[in-house]
Amino acid sequence: MKTDVCVIGGGPAGLGAVKSACENGAKVVLLEREYRLGGILNQCIHNGFGLHYFGEELTGPEFAQRLANDVVNSKAKIFLNSTVSKVEKKADKKMIVTAESPEGVLQIEAKCVVFSAGCREKPAAGINLCGTRPAGIFTAGAAQKLVNIHGKMVGKNIVILGSGDVGLIMARRLTCEGANVIGVYEIMPNCGGLARNVAQCIKDFNIPLHLSTSIVEVVGKKRVEGVYVAPVKPDFSFDLSKKEFIKCDTLLLSVGLLPETDLLNDFNLERSPVTNSYAVNEYYQTSVPEIFICGNVMHVNDLVDNVTNEGIHAGKCASQFAKGGVPCENKIEITHDSHIKYTVPKYVYRGSGELKISFRVDKEYRRVMVKAKSGGEVISQTPHPVVRAGEMEQIKLDKSKIKDDLEILLEVI
Repeated sequence: MKTDVCVIGGGPAGLGAVKSACENGAKVVLLEREYRLGGILNQCIHNGFGLHYFGEELTGPEFAQRLANDVVNSKAKIFLNSTVSKVEKKADKKMIVTAESPEGVLQIEAKCVVFSAGCREKPAAGINLCGTRPAGIFTAGAAQKLVNIHGKMVGKNIVILGSGDVGLIMARRLTCEGANVIGVYEIMPNCGGLARNVAQCIKDFNIPLHLSTSIVEVVGKKRVEGVYVAPVKPDFSFDLSKKEFIKCDTLLLSVGLLPETDLLNDFNLERSPVTNSYAVNEYYQTSVPEIFICGNVMHVNDLVDNVTNEGIHAGKCASQFAKGGVPCENKIEITHDSHIKYTVPKYVYRGSGELKISFRVDKEYRRVMVKAKSGGEVISQTPHPVVRAGEMEQIKLDKSKIKDDLEILLEVI
């Protein structure tokens, strides 16, 4: 089967990419491994989605259904229950995507690929969690699926390790289902989730949040019996003289996400060590021009609205590439100061139009000015009352002002 653009992953980024690529005249094939479109949104039954993209507050399934309706009504060819096993590049630069589907083995020949496979949660083994491995240890996302999709409670007395957004949301969800959420323990001095989730999920429900505190041991044979927690020193060692035993029957892990990049490992793409994914240019194009990435597989976002917009941008650029290419002259690497952990994109090209740059800071700052400098001149400056490590920030620049360099700076006012 031949197509212009093959989109891998039918979550919000992939749906946005399909919609945009179709609107820009490309022939599109979408491969999704689940039985329905929407990705992780289908298990996120809480509200708070769509305020930016749709201009109203929706639940996750409502947001997913609206995006899916646009894709189903487009000219895209959609394959559900289809798991991609291999992505290859032929000598003539065509991409070959192999997938197992209910219709048999599919081989899609595409001019380019938009990879929007999302991310997975870090398990206990991924954080060197000490102690036994009894029943009762779940990632927050797995617990969310069990409760919201399958109607199964995961436990009665619950401890949550990590203050990511899914962990905070599950603290509220499990409390509403009658569980006793004993506390949320976070190794860092700042919460890892959005400020609104701290307010609505933790403070509003009087759930204890313990910062600079972590679990040093899991105790239990057949089932979790409890955990030992201890304060974390500034050098991130544990103060074991103050460790405390917390009796519980369930432990949820909300300790970070890893981009699902395994299918692209053979391409030796330029990596971004901070995001654990790949470096991209302003078109969300990797170091292999035929491969575009977007959404949480590119970098972990806070808002599904941003994920969808990234997919729309990637789909539009992939469509342009399939029809003849995108402007790739006068390449410039974006640099930044030590307060900023990374930027997306990493590379831009001189030209005209608007450029959107997303970035994360290393910790919380109040009353700051975000500046963009090029050619020794400040070409943009935006005041921010507060920036947090747990929240994505964005700035928009006029590309015509960019010269031979571009640096993003954070200055405390």
